[in-house]
Amino acid sequence: MKNVLEIRAVSDYCKLRHYEVLHPLVSILDFDKIDLTKYTNKPYDAFRYHCYAVFLKDAKGCKIHYGGKPYDYDEGTLVFMAPGQTIELGGFDPDYVPKGYAMLFHPDLLWGTELGKKIHGYSFFSYSSNEALHLSTKERKVILSLIEKIQFELEQNLDKHSKKLIVANIELFLEYCTRFYDRQFLTRELENQGSLEKFDTLLNDYFTSDTPKKHGTPSVSFFAERLHLSSNYFGDLVKKETGLSAQEYIQNKLIEVAKEKVFDASKSVSEIAYELGFKYPQHFSRLFKQKTGHSPNEFRMLN
Repeated sequence: MKNVLEIRAVSDYCKLRHYEVLHPLVSILDFDKIDLTKYTNKPYDAFRYHCYAVFLKDAKGCKIHYGGKPYDYDEGTLVFMAPGQTIELGGFDPDYVPKGYAMLFHPDLLWGTELGKKIHGYSFFSYSSNEALHLSTKERKVILSLIEKIQFELEQNLDKHSKKLIVANIELFLEYCTRFYDRQFLTRELENQGSLEKFDTLLNDYFTSDTPKKHGTPSVSFFAERLHLSSNYFGDLVKKETGLSAQEYIQNKLIEVAKEKVFDASKSVSEIAYELGFKYPQHFSRLFKQKTGHSPNEFRMLN
């Protein structure tokens, strides 16, 4: 990337869009109110956000690159950015006219609030852009009503209630997004099942090859990358479909393979541990006992 614009403050993005700054730590931008004669992304190739950003896109023709992959925004999608994330720009349709809303809020806004304690629990801030939330008509109305409430507060004179009401509405906004993502997981059940089947195949292939010796014990990110999913989205998908975290699912498979290997009396526990990708045999023994209630040697004697 040649030229990255650092969005360090909410005002940085507002100034870029020639939009009035009503609050130093939070802003709602209505793209219908932006002067299109001044609207441009040039000369920047990408934005790096140092604040939280949520975009409701209501126009086609906007392409971005996230994680090296292109993504076309559909109408009525929500995309979430967390501090530290970078979005590459480019490939705009010649007739593209931005429509929708942007909500940006700085982490400092959340100091001393309940939302500040739980913000990292909203895993969709770490989803890739091709895992955007696709809103139904009814869901979109809910989102717009909350945007309207936040904007209402921003247009009032700041008082002792302002921060509490703004943060409360942002939290409610994110809670609804959590519900809507759960709905999206359900409506994409067949697609998700296909991803899980591929995951199982990849997991089996991992342990039947010499990959553990090269890469160590299997990680969530290893499989997410091969399924072209972000680690957080992949983890949430596995949790929704199986009730287990992706790490638990992998560990259970590892223990299944380990049990078979333990039956081979010609191999020491250390050899088995190294074959499974463990650097230290004691780490393998600890996990094995945690999962089975017996050490590898005890398990070998019992069977």
